[in-house]
Parts: sequence; structure tokens; C-alpha cells
Amino acid sequence: MKKYQLGEFEEIVMLTVGILFDEAYGVSIKSEIESRLQRNVSVGALQTALKRLEEKGYLKSQDGERTEERAGRPKKYFRITALGKKAMEYSKETRESLWNAIPEVAWKLKMV
Repeated sequence: MKKYQLGEFEEIVMLTVGILFDEAYGVSIKSEIESRLQRNVSVGALQTALKRLEEKGYLKSQDGERTEERAGRPKKYFRITALGKKAMEYSKETRESLWNAIPEVAWKLKMV
């Protein structure tokens, strides 16, 4: 089912949007990923992923209120769509299926 495939970073972004729920906007998503994964995230990579996920129909954005602090620009908030939830479930099930298929003996081998 290619239509549900998520790249690793896309999956991380989707999971983070879910964690943040009503507070999922660019800066908060970036901060949450960096904090939880001790991984630097460039603004450009995040914006590209958010745009791509929205184009796929996995996320939907909505403008918040305009503030002086942001020079009158609104924050753009993101939410997971029903299709996005299906993509996330597919990704989780696929990973679990692969993990469960590893034979126990593979974990017991000693590599030199």
C-alpha cells in the first residue's frame, strides 16, 4: 500500500503533531522533536515535511490569531487527518510485523 508510506522524518513529524495536539505549529514541533530525540531539525526540512504531509492529505493546517509579536503573521497550526491516522497506523503495524518476524536466534548470535 504505497499510498500510506511515510518516511522516517515524516513519521516523526506526524507523531509530534499528535503529541502536541492543539499546540502543533512550526516552532513547537521543531522544539518538541529536538527535545525528545536530541536531534537538530532545520526549519527548512520541517517546513518541507509539513507541506508534503499536507499535500498528501495526512495533515491539515489552520491559521491562528495574528499577533504583534509575530509582526501580524498568524501561527499555522497542524492537525492529523483521518487519512493521516490511517498512514500512521499502517506504518506502526508494518514496523511491528517486521520486528516480530525476526527469529529469536538472530538476537542471540554473537558478532565478532
